[in-house]
Amino acid sequence: MFSENLKILRKEKGFSQEQLATRLNVVRQTISKWEKGISVPDAELLIQLAEVLDVTVSDLLGKKIEIAEGQNEKDILASELAKLNELLVAYGNKLSNMKRKIGIAIGIVLLILLIGAIYDSWSDMWYEFGQNLYHLFNE
Repeated sequence: MFSENLKILRKEKGFSQEQLATRLNVVRQTISKWEKGISVPDAELLIQLAEVLDVTVSDLLGKKIEIAEGQNEKDILASELAKLNELLVAYGNKLSNMKRKIGIAIGIVLLILLIGAIYDSWSDMWYEFGQNLYHLFNE
């Protein structure tokens, strides 16, 4: 994928994120976002990036891109970058959903523990439950 390829190629050339950012006239955080897979450059920056790293755009994207005669290179690259951006958004949404579900599960567990700590009858119930488990596994 682009982010991994960029990081590897940047290090092979001996550039820090700051040095690469300076050559592309962007801030270091932009390079960091590209390497973390948070965002991707536009077609023009992608071409400049390939030139600075002395590689092909295909090498950066990790995908063979063929540009037929008469086709605009920037349009083709913009299309490929749009696809990559869609994948990043889908991955981000999936990650957000997973974090939300984990948060809800933790909240429910904490609520049950809080209720158990507040009500004595619940405390007795949990104590008996623990005792039963202890006896079950130590017989």
